[in-house]
Amino acid sequence: MGEEHTAPERYVFSFGAGVADGSAEMADFLGGKGANLAEMSALGLSVPPGFTLTTEVCRHFSQHRVVPDGVERQVRDAMNRLEETTGRHFGAGHNSLLLSVRSGARASMPGMMDTILNLGLNDSAVEALAEETGDGRFAWDSYRRFIQMYSDTVLRLDLEFFEEIIEEERERLGRDSDAEMTAGDWKAVVTRYLAFVEEELGEPFPQDVETQLRGAIRAVLGSWMNPRAIAFRALHGLQDQDGTAVTIQAMVFGNRDDRSATGVCFTREPNTGVKTLYGEYLPRAQGEDVVSGMRTPLPLSSGQASGHGVDNADRSMQVVFPNVYDELKCVSERLEAHYGDMQDIEFTVESGKLYILQTRTAKRSAGAALRIAVEMAEADLITRNDALLRIDPLSLVSLLHASIDPDAERDHIASGLPAAPGAASGQIVFSPDEAADLAERGKKIILVRTETSPEDIHGMSAAEGILTTRGGTTSHAAVVARGMGKPCVSGAGTLRVDYDAKTLSTMGRTFDEGDTITIDGTTGEVFAGAIAMRKPQLSDDFRTILEWADATRRMKVRTNIDVASDAELARDFGAEGIGLCRTEHMFFGDERILAMRHLVLAETDNDRESALLTLLPSQRRDFVELFEQMAGLPVTIRLLDPPFHEFLPHTEEEMRETADALGVPVEKIEFRAETLRETNPMLGHRGVRVAISYPAIPEMQVRAIFEAAIEAGQRTGRPVKPEIMLPLVGLQREVDFVREIIDRVARDVMKETGQSVEYTVGILIELPRAAVRASLIAQSCDFFSFGTNDLTQTVFGISRDDAAQFLETYRQAGIVEANPFITLDVEGVGELINMACVNGRAVQPELLTGICGEHAGDPKSIEFCEEAGLDYVSCSPFRVPIARLAAAQAALRVKNGAS
Repeated sequence: MGEEHTAPERYVFSFGAGVADGSAEMADFLGGKGANLAEMSALGLSVPPGFTLTTEVCRHFSQHRVVPDGVERQVRDAMNRLEETTGRHFGAGHNSLLLSVRSGARASMPGMMDTILNLGLNDSAVEALAEETGDGRFAWDSYRRFIQMYSDTVLRLDLEFFEEIIEEERERLGRDSDAEMTAGDWKAVVTRYLAFVEEELGEPFPQDVETQLRGAIRAVLGSWMNPRAIAFRALHGLQDQDGTAVTIQAMVFGNRDDRSATGVCFTREPNTGVKTLYGEYLPRAQGEDVVSGMRTPLPLSSGQASGHGVDNADRSMQVVFPNVYDELKCVSERLEAHYGDMQDIEFTVESGKLYILQTRTAKRSAGAALRIAVEMAEADLITRNDALLRIDPLSLVSLLHASIDPDAERDHIASGLPAAPGAASGQIVFSPDEAADLAERGKKIILVRTETSPEDIHGMSAAEGILTTRGGTTSHAAVVARGMGKPCVSGAGTLRVDYDAKTLSTMGRTFDEGDTITIDGTTGEVFAGAIAMRKPQLSDDFRTILEWADATRRMKVRTNIDVASDAELARDFGAEGIGLCRTEHMFFGDERILAMRHLVLAETDNDRESALLTLLPSQRRDFVELFEQMAGLPVTIRLLDPPFHEFLPHTEEEMRETADALGVPVEKIEFRAETLRETNPMLGHRGVRVAISYPAIPEMQVRAIFEAAIEAGQRTGRPVKPEIMLPLVGLQREVDFVREIIDRVARDVMKETGQSVEYTVGILIELPRAAVRASLIAQSCDFFSFGTNDLTQTVFGISRDDAAQFLETYRQAGIVEANPFITLDVEGVGELINMACVNGRAVQPELLTGICGEHAGDPKSIEFCEEAGLDYVSCSPFRVPIARLAAAQAALRVKNGAS
């Protein structure tokens, strides 16, 4: 038998001239950019030809720091086909083929990885390009751009040195801007660039084009693991991606002549979702000029010009390049119809000819996403289920927070472009590092930059909002802010930032770092000081999506509250009941905290009963208000949970004030505080343990609950069925002990009032033992609620408050995929929840189950809850709309997975 041979793996896929090896369905393999370039080529659109190296090359390179065997040969074959298609030759003097080398992961990561343009230029090719085009300025400008990008990306030289050289040459030559630079000027810059590179590296800038290409490919592959790309993937939940593809294309030049331009457009307005061609362009420019924010671009349409300044109305692409504008509009409509979603399109115009460089699903504001989904579903372009699945539930956060009160006084200081909607106030901070540090300390920050770069991602994430003096609505700052749901104003050109002095100046006024400003990303305005805000108003599209979600989901969505006044907001957001009422928060008012301290300091039963009698009426009023607000919806009330020491004063001054108010010696308070001090109070004398130690406390709370239920039922005409929850249960006998108190008080109140109250008793599962012994505990209760915050702490044996410093290290090292206090640990905590549900329902088939930890507002955790068959999730009021949508998406995914 002859030797078996396996076909070598294919790493390179070509596209162009109306044909392509790949398609849009191959995004995992070719990255979003490469897959869509292949798709557009097959559609016959004008796409510069090229080829894509697959993500498998990146995976191999990340592990071994070399490309797989066979890649270089396949690249050479693809280059031969590209030379045939273009009629140009790579490395030739005249008629030279120049290349762009770009990254492209499965999901868009704007600006996070590396790009190199004009690759293939060298000392001889630039002379030939100048002769071929008859434009030496264009040729030498293109060469200096290439040297600058290649030196930064491949040779790892600091860009600031190159910028300093340009500034020095401008000053020497008396030029105010790049537009005034001549061919000779750029040639002088190039000469200094080349000398600087050789001086820094000890060897000349590479003139061999094959060396250039190999270096560029390696640099783009390596950028997958650069810090900003890693941070971006963590921030956007993209850790499961398996690398970037590398796309190599024939260059087209938006800076070639006065009939050339480059730009970015959207098939709909990204802030509002209105169906119109929307975007920006720059005449005689390359793509990085637009996205970097170094120049403020011009509008595409005349109707869009007002947002860019009235002086630009006659400079729109619609006026300057009318034929190209019409062609671009037709292409955009065709691409949106083909992909069935709003598109973000990059284009270049070279000497009057339109080229499409990329299309991808466009980032949009949350409001725009809702509008687009509803409009497309109602037009039968997509199904309602598709519409629901397209919306990121977490993006809705930006629609659920305050905007500027229209009646508030405003001190207007500047205007820019409305880059990302919403409004925010905060202290001016110029450094991303400082912004991240201050935000960690609870400060509200507005990050102010001339323009942002991918290195600023951590500061942008920490800030309340972002303000830039350069750039447009497609700049880095705008795109990233929209993705984060943060307000952003870009291109506020009248503002001047002085990083050294740490000042922001405009129209004779100067603001120092630390001063407060307000930005409105919906209008593009900037104001001095903090401005009054108003509650969010849910749009008709928002309500429509939530109605569709409610009709689709299986799980109920409840809310967690601390005080009765929160219930109204939760109802407005669609909460279907209360899954957790933390009663201890009701005791911190001025009068109540004194009564609680009296209770804590009590040494006899009589003293405790006296304090509880003082608390009973206020506790009852709280519950009456709560039951009335919820109007017959289920209400779960957790009995007192925290350890006693939390109610005592902590400072000497507070202790003296308390002693005077209660008429006791301050030494008594000090002694009691010392007596109650615990080594680990969150695992000490708290929860059901306090109820067992001091039965009078649950007696008071339960009496207040039942009396309030009767009173509220009489007032509203709707029967109230309270759900009483016992915290920190680990033993069945604990439940039996406290339940006997609950049942006894219930009988007493019903006998005293002649009214009956239907109620249930359940437990908050926060301890692994309760989950493991669920089959026994279920015999004594009616529902399980999982307190996943504490359950995660007790399962892992780590403190949520203290774990942040090493959990991020764990996540970056790949030990955990996500912080388990943000996204539920399915393998550990989730396994216990599943076990408790299965074993509890085996005893009590009608057992009600839900979760009330912070995970109840996290979409990934909600999907687990759907899979586990929980009856409800209960989250904070502002998370209720998010949970409603996430629960619908979870139901659809589970159903699709089952089918």
